[in-house]
Amino acid sequence: MVNFTSRQIGKFMSEVLVLGTYSVGCVVLITPDKTIENGDKLG
Repeated sequence: MVNFTSRQIGKFMSEVLVLGTYSVGCVVLITPDKTIENGDKLG
């Protein structure tokens, strides 16, 4: 994601956004090397 502003989370400043999907009882991070089911929710 571009132009994402920094956010303070507790004592830390976050400058990244990590995306994943809820798939078959776990969360799979969005990466080009994982296969997910069509229609999985992006969260």
